[in-house]
Amino acid sequence: MTTRDLAWETAAAVPDPELPMLTLADLGVLADVETADGTVTAWLTPTYSGCPAVAEMAADVDRRLRAAGYRDVRVRLRLDPPWSTDLITAEGRRKLAEAGIAPPRHTSAVTGPVSLVLGPTRAATTGTASPAFAPVPCPHCGDTDTEELSRFGSTACKALWRCRACREPFERVKEI
Repeated sequence: MTTRDLAWETAAAVPDPELPMLTLADLGVLADVETADGTVTAWLTPTYSGCPAVAEMAADVDRRLRAAGYRDVRVRLRLDPPWSTDLITAEGRRKLAEAGIAPPRHTSAVTGPVSLVLGPTRAATTGTASPAFAPVPCPHCGDTDTEELSRFGSTACKALWRCRACREPFERVKEI
């Protein structure tokens, strides 16, 4: 393995501070790792520019790389291209569902104009308007008879939902 590959593996294994079941690589926040002249530079793309977890992520990546023996470590932010929920890996989506958090839909599957339907949050679960309004399966029982209770969950990137079938509440990562 190359130095870059080893540094990538080290940084990629860092857990996300808000979703600790995911690594930064699972979440798609670890954008790149470069090595040159004994310096390792890890590039992070935060989920949004005001993400309060960025400082913690950067410190964790720095700490892990230094513990792996890299002496000159730099952690930088990359805002372009912006992070998207499409960057969450298949493994990351699986881990979210196993933790009882509904993963976001792939937004890149939506091409062309998307019709905007304003109304109660129940409309988001009918599957009638557009792919953006496809049903959200419950991560507990798999039923799609779900509803959004609040656009605000425990973190800015999650919303609070409930399954009408099993009656369990769950969080869902919002599409960005």
